[in-house]
Amino acid sequence: MDGLRPTRRALPVRRWAAYATCAWTLAGYGTLKLYWALGGTALASSAPLPRSGREELVAQTTGTMVGHWVSVGLVLLGALAALATVRSWGHVLPRRLLTVPMWITGALMVLRALGALGFGFVGDVMVLTGVLHVDPPDAEIAHHLSRVDLLLWSPYFLVWGLLWGATAWATPRRPAR
Repeated sequence: MDGLRPTRRALPVRRWAAYATCAWTLAGYGTLKLYWALGGTALASSAPLPRSGREELVAQTTGTMVGHWVSVGLVLLGALAALATVRSWGHVLPRRLLTVPMWITGALMVLRALGALGFGFVGDVMVLTGVLHVDPPDAEIAHHLSRVDLLLWSPYFLVWGLLWGATAWATPRRPAR
């Protein structure tokens, strides 16, 4: 083997990673952001945001609505990037143009899930166990948000980040032109 042609085993792994990343991007985050951009409010009040951010999300301010549409565009771009790693039309793009953003995105998502960027497993557990003090007026909502984040958002971002990493890792090197 010349190192450039995928083995029989590498091709299914590459396809699995790319299609799983695309599906996870569109079906989860993309669907929610599109729903919010179209005026939906489900899960908005339990989004792991500071109070002012949740209030803006529920109130559907112009800024948050624009942000949702920008997110929808980024989701579509991300889904196309994942597909570009396994589709013939994606071979016209330089590998690094695809993989560097994927590695960065994956790392940021894993860091977010773990709690290095504010919310995440560590912060949620600290709030729920009382290690991190929350003022009494905000304690009930903080515990609720921590439970939702611990059971929904953090696992979602962890899997999503790992999928981006797997897609970047499985993207083949391309021969020099």
